[in-house]
Amino acid sequence: SSETFWTTTGMFPQELIVGFPKSVKISRVTIECYLVHTLRIERSISTAPVDFQLCVEKDLQHIEGQLQIEEFPLSDCQATYLRFIIKSAFDHFVSVHRVMAEG
Repeated sequence: SSETFWTTTGMFPQELIVGFPKSVKISRVTIECYLVHTLRIERSISTAPVDFQLCVEKDLQHIEGQLQIEEFPLSDCQATYLRFIIKSAFDHFVSVHRVMAEG
C-alpha cells in the first residue's frame, strides 16, 4: 500500500536491504519514494548481506506533492540481496513507499 512507508531518520546516507530466499534473476527494479535526491542500488549474491556490487546510481527529480516513481532496468542481474542507498535528499526526511523487483 502506498499509504504505508518507511521513513529515514534525517541523516544521510540511509540504506534499506531487501533479501530473497535464494539467488534470483532481476531484470527491473521499481521504487516509489518521496524527496529522494540521489539513489544507489547494489546487489549481493552472498548468503549474507555482504560484498555488494553497484547496479545503478541516479539523481531523481522531485515534484512537490507527488511520489517519485523510478524504474531501473537491470541487465539480468543475479541477487540474493538488494541494497538501496539514499545518498542525499531534497529535505531532512524522505520516505520509501514501495520497492518492486521483477525478473
